[in-house]
Amino acid sequence: MTAPLAHVIGDPIAQSKSPAIHRFWLEKLGLDGEYDRHLVTAEGLADYLAEFREHPGWIGCNVTMPHKQAIMPLLDTLDPLAAQIGAVNTVVKLADGSLAGFNTDAGGFLEPLTNALANRHLFRMARILGTGGAARAIIAALAQQGFTLVVAGRDPAKARALLDELAPKGEHHAIALDHFADSTDFAFDDREGCFDLVVNASPLGMRGNPPLAFDLTHAPPGSIFYDIVTSPADTPLLIEAREAGHETVGGLAMLIGQAAIAFEKFYGCPPPREHDAELMELLTQ
Repeated sequence: MTAPLAHVIGDPIAQSKSPAIHRFWLEKLGLDGEYDRHLVTAEGLADYLAEFREHPGWIGCNVTMPHKQAIMPLLDTLDPLAAQIGAVNTVVKLADGSLAGFNTDAGGFLEPLTNALANRHLFRMARILGTGGAARAIIAALAQQGFTLVVAGRDPAKARALLDELAPKGEHHAIALDHFADSTDFAFDDREGCFDLVVNASPLGMRGNPPLAFDLTHAPPGSIFYDIVTSPADTPLLIEAREAGHETVGGLAMLIGQAAIAFEKFYGCPPPREHDAELMELLTQ
């Protein structure tokens, strides 16, 4: 019997940490399965699906940039959440051979916030910095959790369009990204009972990119800072926020969370999350 085979596809793809994550879990569980990178260009996306749809062992793929939206019309069915977000990051070949698209980014993003979200709050506000593909899942996820959103982008019109599409209910706000670069003397009210979140959903701060310009005076006391950048695992934003006394969440937490949802869809069992600390150490080497 052919071992189950899954891929992560994108262009470029060499930097993807997904193979390390899935192979780690397969080894811990003693499962006979394979998970590999596969370089797929925009022009080759349809051919890739046509080829591997017929592969007897292929069970699906994770999808990274630039294919998360382009792959949608090539699939047979879409999970409602993926359709709402307008992006697919996981494709599963079902028993009948059809291809179903899912979005596990939203669930992966929310996972590290599970304990905080279990509490009742008088008010929830998230400042989301960035308007790229990752921001789509984050906006949709946080809107469903009752957050008032402030989305900041280089083009505020794009931020407004994302809010209108993904979070049409609620009084959300779109502003320019550089609004947060300069200090403010705004006097935040008593934040007792409030949940404030600052999310870097942009590539700023990633190794090789400029840092994110965010002045901490824009963050209410007790804010949680969440940076989805995975390289470096500890970004300048997180370091500065932690030194100022804020709780922080790094991008590897989201990466592992979204991979866990995909792993179960691929291999039919949950991954061994009791080894998360060891996996996190592996990913930071």
